[in-house]
Amino acid sequence: MQRTQSPLLVRLARVNPTTAFLAALVIVLVAFFAPGPVGGVLLLALAAGLVWLLATTWPVQAPAIRLIRLVMLTVLIAVALAKLL
Repeated sequence: MQRTQSPLLVRLARVNPTTAFLAALVIVLVAFFAPGPVGGVLLLALAAGLVWLLATTWPVQAPAIRLIRLVMLTVLIAVALAKLL
């Protein structure tokens, strides 16, 4: 590990992609079926994590990928806010 690398990012790089996908899917499904504010807060927590990841990886992503990620993040935040209201 280099001195400039975050230990959290190094650890995330070792996570199996299937495991990460399934964990995110479980969080989303629980949030969708949880009552109003609880589900909204779970979705907003997931969105916060994705914002952090997006900001961290922004310089190395292609413009098309950036756009897709921003659209998906916007949809997630919109659903979370709708769930809260």
